[in-house]
Amino acid sequence: MSDFEDSPESWISSFCSLLGHEYFAEVSEDFIEDDFNLTGLQPLVPMYKEALEMILDVEPEDEEDDEDEDEDEEEEEEEDDNDAVMRGENGERISGGFRRSGERRQMLDLSVIESSAELLYGLIHQRYITSRPGMQQMADKYDLQHFGLCPRVYCNGARVVPVGSSDIPGQDTVKLFCPSCLDIYTPPNSRFQAVDGAFFGTTFGYLFFMSFPEYDVAPKGDLINLASISPDRPLESKSRSSSLTSTPVPGSVATATELVPPPPPLPPQPSTINGIPTTNLAPGLGQGKIHENRIYGFKVAERARTGPRMKWLRDKPADINGLDESARYREQYGGDPEGEVFGGDGANGTGRFEQLSRRKKAPVRRRRKPAAEGATNGPAGDVG
Repeated sequence: MSDFEDSPESWISSFCSLLGHEYFAEVSEDFIEDDFNLTGLQPLVPMYKEALEMILDVEPEDEEDDEDEDEDEEEEEEEDDNDAVMRGENGERISGGFRRSGERRQMLDLSVIESSAELLYGLIHQRYITSRPGMQQMADKYDLQHFGLCPRVYCNGARVVPVGSSDIPGQDTVKLFCPSCLDIYTPPNSRFQAVDGAFFGTTFGYLFFMSFPEYDVAPKGDLINLASISPDRPLESKSRSSSLTSTPVPGSVATATELVPPPPPLPPQPSTINGIPTTNLAPGLGQGKIHENRIYGFKVAERARTGPRMKWLRDKPADINGLDESARYREQYGGDPEGEVFGGDGANGTGRFEQLSRRKKAPVRRRRKPAAEGATNGPAGDVG
């Protein structure tokens, strides 16, 4: 038990345990030691070798290099002692100043290596979380809600994952991606504002939910009583006069509902599209889940100065069949749903190929040859 307590903590564990680094996964040393996973990172990180040695807790120099360095240090110390003796007559503070400057230089180099190690680990982390072991670690954090919940009202507390808006370091801080509304948000806690978004990258958020389609990202019921504020609730069908008066007009609700025709019934909806359950296709978007601006109960027109803009960005069709592009292609050109799409009319697509073969081909342009000198310089009668 004492041996376990006395064992020093690795650099990776200490880095991930820092305040504000809760989103990070602990990259395995086997992944870091594989040179293929580090391809292209050396030009991006200053003092790359020293930073990699610090991450892996490797001694910076070998024994032979240490012996050579010790001999050089002994020679430098002898020269410094001679200088100290020669300058000791004027005061001993000069020799102490040289020693302090050397220590300061050593501390400066260590801080540069530390910052380079953090940059290198972040770039390795961006690649690690897209691998199987790294994605499994992030899935465990996702199950425990380490990344938090979506702040949007209509998402009803959907769980989010950290992403970056750029793959280049120093561009932007880490953001949170919500699979319910397909949007990104700034973390609510300010301690994450110092984390670079490139350490998570732009690929992880979408690849994560493609790799784990079994996650149910749909809102769990009406947790915050959205029926009372949804634009599709029956109370919105009241007349405008009743919304401005304190006493309701009898029969106004029934009259308004009778004027609004019921929506047509939807065709059978698919259960999955490209292997993804349709319940996970942006469940926080669509009709009834978009906020509408109102003044005294009246909807603000889109042409108004304060009206809604770009509302179509959060729109989703009620008929999910419109999102299945492969099915629409098969209906138009034919093909096998379980195999290859042939791209023609009928069962095997022969009609499509016949239609393409009947098209006229563009004439091939030939390069004109220069006329002979005798034809150009001959008599005028010979020229036709």
